[in-house]
Amino acid sequence: MKSIKQVFLILVTTLSFVLILSACNTENTNSTNENNETDNNSEEVSNDNEASSDPIVVGFSQIGAESGWRTAETESIKETLENDPQFELKFSDAQQKQENQIKALRNFIAQQVDIIALAPVVESGWETVLTEAQEADIPVILLDRGIEVEDESLYTSFIGSDFILEGENAAKELINLIGEDEETNIVELQGTVGASAANDRMEGFANIIDGNDNYNIIKSQTGEFTRSKGKEVMEAFLKSDGENIDAVYAHNDDMALGAIQAIEEYGLKPGEDIKIVSVDGIGDIFEAVIAGKANIIVECNPLLGPQLAQAAKDLMEGKEIERWIKTDETVFVGAEEAEAALPDRKY
Repeated sequence: MKSIKQVFLILVTTLSFVLILSACNTENTNSTNENNETDNNSEEVSNDNEASSDPIVVGFSQIGAESGWRTAETESIKETLENDPQFELKFSDAQQKQENQIKALRNFIAQQVDIIALAPVVESGWETVLTEAQEADIPVILLDRGIEVEDESLYTSFIGSDFILEGENAAKELINLIGEDEETNIVELQGTVGASAANDRMEGFANIIDGNDNYNIIKSQTGEFTRSKGKEVMEAFLKSDGENIDAVYAHNDDMALGAIQAIEEYGLKPGEDIKIVSVDGIGDIFEAVIAGKANIIVECNPLLGPQLAQAAKDLMEGKEIERWIKTDETVFVGAEEAEAALPDRKY
């Protein structure tokens, strides 16, 4: 029979063994919990990284492709945003119809894009859809054309040119070319009726011409910013007043190029018998000036992709952007200046 001392030693040994096992289990449990917490934290970090790497989704509603300038703008924005992994571009061509643009904007809102970029076909009629974008907390950036709204907070910024200044520059350079004292009759090829570019270029040109009694705008009609329509309208001008026309002011190059064709077919020399001044700066008009068929180019830069990308990044970072982000532009007069600039034309 075991002694009391032996029994006591056995109990102490057994109890110690149980305590050691318990401690090991606790340590393993803590280790498991710590590992689980680490995994959870890693997962949270991973999710945060995924969220921060989400692209900026830009919905871009373009007017259409009525001119070489418009195509260049579209290509600039597509090239900039589609080649940058920070962006995802959703593009819609309105084919010169405001109702198509409004439909596109509503689709962008439904898709919850981050930014809406809008090149508006006309100035008015945007309040309702832009209010819907504002209520969805989607900032709207206007491109190259302005709009008329009572509440200007409906859009965040405008990226583009000073169209009134372009019209003024066109008039000033035409007067410099012909001379202040020469009696000069001008026909004007307007852009799309209701478009801010057409309205402002008309206003700016008139600001200067109206101050000189020797210069008169004898006819003014829309050529809808297209080459074919510009030719058609110029043909009508020539038919009614061909011998009285001294100069053509075209709100864009494509209409000017159409006018050049009409003048040649009429039997006169464009650039000599009838001076040509136009706005934009596409490659074809530089070649026309070099050939002596046009005289003055007022540049309107369509390469807005980089400025749009930077504005979108700034907005997503919570930064304020300028209300009007202006483009850098100049004027080219005569064959020598046109020839020197043509190699650098990207559109």
